[in-house]
Amino acid sequence: MGKGTLKQILLLTDGCSNQGEDPVAIASLAKEQGITVNVIGVVDDSHMSEQGIKEVEEIALAGGGVSQVVYAKQLAKTVQMVTRKAMTQTLYGVVNKELQQILGKEQDMEDLAPEKRGQVMEVVDELGETIDLEVLILVDTSASMKNKLPMVQEALTDLSISLTSRMGDNRFALYSFPGKRKEIDRLLDWTPKLDTLTGMFHKLSSGGITPTGPALQVALHKFEKNSSRRSMISRDDEQLYEEPGM
Repeated sequence: MGKGTLKQILLLTDGCSNQGEDPVAIASLAKEQGITVNVIGVVDDSHMSEQGIKEVEEIALAGGGVSQVVYAKQLAKTVQMVTRKAMTQTLYGVVNKELQQILGKEQDMEDLAPEKRGQVMEVVDELGETIDLEVLILVDTSASMKNKLPMVQEALTDLSISLTSRMGDNRFALYSFPGKRKEIDRLLDWTPKLDTLTGMFHKLSSGGITPTGPALQVALHKFEKNSSRRSMISRDDEQLYEEPGM
């Protein structure tokens, strides 16, 4: 299995999308493109509606990711847990596919003897520490999220710190929606650290609408642009190292 890169969208929201494309359909498209969509539903003292909870679960299910509804004060631990759990879940699926190619499609990891299964899980755990990780964080800044944004900022800083012990490279990008003039606004371009977030969320103005589907769609394009830019940099590096006349 090649080293590769795990790609995740982490969506933080507190309600139902109410404008634009169906976010569940966009999450399904993301999964097809190898990008996992994880969703955290953020609530304060009030409860999230049944419709809101259903949407959180359906977006994550369609995106092959993990969902969790959580009180804002517990957000920091939840963001870390969801990111890690999604990594393991994705890697488990990848390793299982590899095993099926070796053992035949009728068999998967559950059919292995306990000792062998333990060895495979060790491989999954090791990959979780060494594989490169790209997380695009998409934060709902609609009006009802305004009081929760300081806790969102704290949770994302904690996530960055908690992942620094990994051997694999971590890269984060941070976007908010609805944007001022577009579907989403870039708050932070791809970076290995989220500790540059200080004070950022205090500057954001909150809007009333929640265009989750369009925001997810634009987030997918950000991964495409990032991949193209990285491949261009790689090609430039290769040319630098080529000897004259080659």
